[in-house]
Amino acid sequence: MASHREISVAILDDYPGIAPKHFARLPGIKIDSFPDTLHAATESGIAALANRLEPYQVISTMRERTAFPALLLQQLPNLKLLMTTGARNASISLEAASSHHVIVTGTTGTNSPSHEENYSISDLPPPAAAGSVNQHAWALLLSLCSRIPRDDAALRSEPGAWQSGLAIPLGGKTIGVVGLGKLGTQMARTAALAFGMSVIAWSENLTQAKVDAAAEGAGFAKGAWRAVGKEELFREADVVSVHLVLSERSQGIVGARELGWMKPSALLVNTSRGGLVDEEALLEVVRGGGIRGVALDVFWEEPLPEDSVWRRREGFKSEVVLSPHMGYANAGTMNRWYEEQAENLERWMKGAELVCRIN
Repeated sequence: MASHREISVAILDDYPGIAPKHFARLPGIKIDSFPDTLHAATESGIAALANRLEPYQVISTMRERTAFPALLLQQLPNLKLLMTTGARNASISLEAASSHHVIVTGTTGTNSPSHEENYSISDLPPPAAAGSVNQHAWALLLSLCSRIPRDDAALRSEPGAWQSGLAIPLGGKTIGVVGLGKLGTQMARTAALAFGMSVIAWSENLTQAKVDAAAEGAGFAKGAWRAVGKEELFREADVVSVHLVLSERSQGIVGARELGWMKPSALLVNTSRGGLVDEEALLEVVRGGGIRGVALDVFWEEPLPEDSVWRRREGFKSEVVLSPHMGYANAGTMNRWYEEQAENLERWMKGAELVCRIN
């Protein structure tokens, strides 16, 4: 519970600058925004973060942009409330937060409940952000197939540029979905409905029964989609789309071997997490033209460093389309997340029960 003195709030990593308007309505708070991300991967990074954040009682952060390991949390003696987004945040040490009496809360992306009970995130319907991720995955893939970024740049900068290459048709081809959860199922459903693509899927524990259930839930007949082995997926698919949660087990799950299995004409799409794909292996494939193209919304370090090879694209023989982790960053979801944070901060200031507690 907050005292009556002015409460200091730090807003981290709000790149489009939309958070302050949601917090500004609350009396008795002082807001500072820090849109430039500092990383906690090194001791010097943690020291810089601790120096920046030490005065604040409340921190608003966006999931996985700034990490809060134990070493950082122990250097923030004034911190009482750490607000993140989503139902979980693997980059926050919840054990350390609890030991230092820091409350960690999340968001759902749903509308406000009609009462202020302390409810569980699992009791709430999923946020609409899932559709946004699917939309963006297809925007990337279609831009790659239709050469839109390359042709747009050529038309603007090269006099006389016109039809310097050919588009890639998707109709009737095969999409290989790595991870058939909610987002993977949406990707598969769009592929089948919009383009008549065949759907195959793989993950470590995926069975045909689970694939049938996903297909039937998406409006398709049992057996319409196939569960296959990992090698079969990468060898057979014309498009491989990655939809896994990043963990120690899934880190680098798409490596040199898997990329080597892909057809020279195949495309790879990653809108999940950069760490799922071995970056050096992918760079080698892209430089050598081992596959037709790559579409990436996620990277191994975010924001993408100024000197990143992905920005320079020197020597790339495969077609490459990039976006700055925009899959979830739509106006509706982002504004609702910050609105939920402001609502929780107001509850905390009043000494009321908080919602979406994570620790």
